[in-house]
Amino acid sequence: MYDEFTLPNGLRVIAERISHFRSVSLGLWIGAGSMYEVEADNGLSHFVEHMLFKGTQTRCAREIAQEMDAIGGQLNAFTAKECTCYYAKVMDEHFEKAMDLLSDLLLHAKLDPAEFDKERGVILEEIAMVEDTPEDLVHDMLSAAHFKGQALAMPILGTARQIREVTPDMLAAFHRTHYRPDNTVLSVAGNYELEQLRALAEKYLGGWPSVEPPAPPRLTDGYEPGMLRRDKEIEQMHICLGYPGIPQGSPDIYALSILNNLFGGGMSSRLFQRIREELGIAYSVYSYPTLYPGGGMFTIYAGTSPDNASKALEQIGGELARLLEAGVTDGEFAQAREQLKGGYILGLESASSRMSSIGRSKLLLNRALSENEILDRIGAVAREDVERVARQILAQPCSIALVGRRAEQLDARGALA
Repeated sequence: MYDEFTLPNGLRVIAERISHFRSVSLGLWIGAGSMYEVEADNGLSHFVEHMLFKGTQTRCAREIAQEMDAIGGQLNAFTAKECTCYYAKVMDEHFEKAMDLLSDLLLHAKLDPAEFDKERGVILEEIAMVEDTPEDLVHDMLSAAHFKGQALAMPILGTARQIREVTPDMLAAFHRTHYRPDNTVLSVAGNYELEQLRALAEKYLGGWPSVEPPAPPRLTDGYEPGMLRRDKEIEQMHICLGYPGIPQGSPDIYALSILNNLFGGGMSSRLFQRIREELGIAYSVYSYPTLYPGGGMFTIYAGTSPDNASKALEQIGGELARLLEAGVTDGEFAQAREQLKGGYILGLESASSRMSSIGRSKLLLNRALSENEILDRIGAVAREDVERVARQILAQPCSIALVGRRAEQLDARGALA
């Protein structure tokens, strides 16, 4: 089981001791992401993440990198729609150094105005890179179409217009509002001692003062199916379909994951076998679920030539209809369920992945299930549960995003019907 405790300032700690490892992975998970932003500060979660690596009150950016390299460790961060995570992986003997560096980034970031405009330029280049990566672009467009009017519609990076308008004061205010001990989880996995963990957490994070939290964001699972298109002179038509999913914490997550595996989640899935293997009209075709607090989305993606776009959509529509009409066979259900179990277990064969799993769960759900609890829940899913979830999700109208030549002329809904 996990070691769990809460510091007096409200910061939560969750850890899994793996005594035969010689390493330890740790992450500081913040409840800051694009789904907690409003339009005026869209992109600030990601901007803050960049700026925290530009220096603290005691270390410049070069010293941060040099100190981690000097112990052979890894230090990085990422921003998602629902969280931001700063993480490190080091040999167990350097656990305290990693705690020192990570806490310094969070608690003593300089947010230097002299670095602000340089980093703004880096982020603008990152946004431009998405525009030149149509598979990334079409997924951002699908979120905008599917979650129109909600924070989930906004891109994690923000828009170029928004980033150009951001000021250092806006960035500092956002940092103060969202970077709070009650909005943070420290997760650890690897070789540590519990008393050592308690002492280090108190030493480096216990002095972080509590502040008044802002009003919680409005989260909803309501949506109206939309469509966005972008004509681009590229070789492929990139197609994304979005169906209403389920929220984080739903008991149907395991049935949905099994459904995804058999429908579009792997090489043996119906979509892959039909569209790539049998017809040869796409190199990349897949599906995946995304779960957020308050809502979610089930996404289907295909990349094909503009000439084959209508045919690909027709085939996707045919596979959807076959699933809803004929249901799931016992054989493919059993295979997809075992695939989910195996993928889950194999995905936990590193301290980093275990740290990430428990940290995200603790931050977003305030709990983390054990390995056996998750396997038991997967094993309890019946074929009828998968078919029920399929009807609940895939029988509804979908949102659509298209990027490619003649995207404006493609009758996507007509081809799906």
